[in-house]
Amino acid sequence: MVVTSKCIGHRVTGLYVGSSNVRRYFSKRATQIELKLDHLLIECGLSPDFWRDDPEIYDPRLCLWLESKQRNHNGHAQFAMALIPSGKNSFILDPASPANNEAAEPIFDEVGDAHEYMQSLD
Repeated sequence: MVVTSKCIGHRVTGLYVGSSNVRRYFSKRATQIELKLDHLLIECGLSPDFWRDDPEIYDPRLCLWLESKQRNHNGHAQFAMALIPSGKNSFILDPASPANNEAAEPIFDEVGDAHEYMQSLD
């Protein structure tokens, strides 16, 4: 699945998963997930709002890792990544391959400027 970093300005605040991805790939029973970030393995808590109106993952360690990867994407505030299921409530986050870029859609920041491209899942 394709996900994007969630940013305010150039500061990363979380990982935007999207409602359709939440319904398709995440168990409603899960209160936390495992994320493999390069050589790191972290557990991130999921709030009850994750399944309702806030399909984002917030974790300070994840944000620091995303900010380090943001530099590799020319400093753009948001960038697309692949979130790959790797077991029950376990995922690999791969910033190098945002899935197939064939039918990509632009990602817009708060100002409406297009930055990167993201695969549509619909």
